[in-house]
Amino acid sequence: MIDWVHSLAGLLVGLLVGITGVGGGSLMAPILILLVGIVPVTAVGTDLWFAAITKTVGGVVHHHFGKPDWTVVRRLLMGSLPASVLTIALLSKLPRSSFQSDLILSALGVLLIMTAIATLSRRQIHDYARDMQEDTAQRFRRMQLPLTVLAGFILGVLVTLTSVGAGALGATMLIALYPMRMTAARLVGTDIIHAVPLTAVAGLGHLWIGNVDFALLGSLLVGSIPGIIVGSLLSSKLPDRLVRSVLALVLMLVGMKLLVG
Repeated sequence: MIDWVHSLAGLLVGLLVGITGVGGGSLMAPILILLVGIVPVTAVGTDLWFAAITKTVGGVVHHHFGKPDWTVVRRLLMGSLPASVLTIALLSKLPRSSFQSDLILSALGVLLIMTAIATLSRRQIHDYARDMQEDTAQRFRRMQLPLTVLAGFILGVLVTLTSVGAGALGATMLIALYPMRMTAARLVGTDIIHAVPLTAVAGLGHLWIGNVDFALLGSLLVGSIPGIIVGSLLSSKLPDRLVRSVLALVLMLVGMKLLVG
């Protein structure tokens, strides 16, 4: 049976995702925890399945138009998938207690603040990385492979633990590592394609632990699909700088709320 409160949460996040492209999805788990009252581990596990399904749809579109950089995707997955499996193994050993919830809430709070900073600083990070690559191009290229695998590993841990990080934070890492290679379309496509298997593996891990509520997931999807459509239509009518600034402010405030309680 559809829970319309949960569907409204999906609608809100769908709107944010449609308007912002990346970053808005970071608010799904916090909304479920703070506004709907879902237990943190269940919010994260269910959000990972939500992300896997919605990003699969986006990934099919980007694959069809040939936008993702498959070399970069493979490098990221070399780090992120093993990291996700290791994180699930560690989570499964932790008792389902207040400690586990506190760990997730703290990690989620810190990550939302980092995502807010990344959302505001993306252009400056791109310019800095581009100038650095021009000065030390050969050395920079030698370091791209190990640094990309490391970035994937970090994202694997963060996404599996909190369900956040595959969007705005992942995109910022790619901009820093590949400032010359990543056009806007290629950046979004690469980020989404990498997120599909990562969120699927993390989601399966949380399902194995018992952290997924499929009734909640269905209600979220009912709301998110029209939300993404409406948000996408609105995005062309809103100034990008204003959207990013408002999103960063909301992410920062929610992150601080999760940290201070």
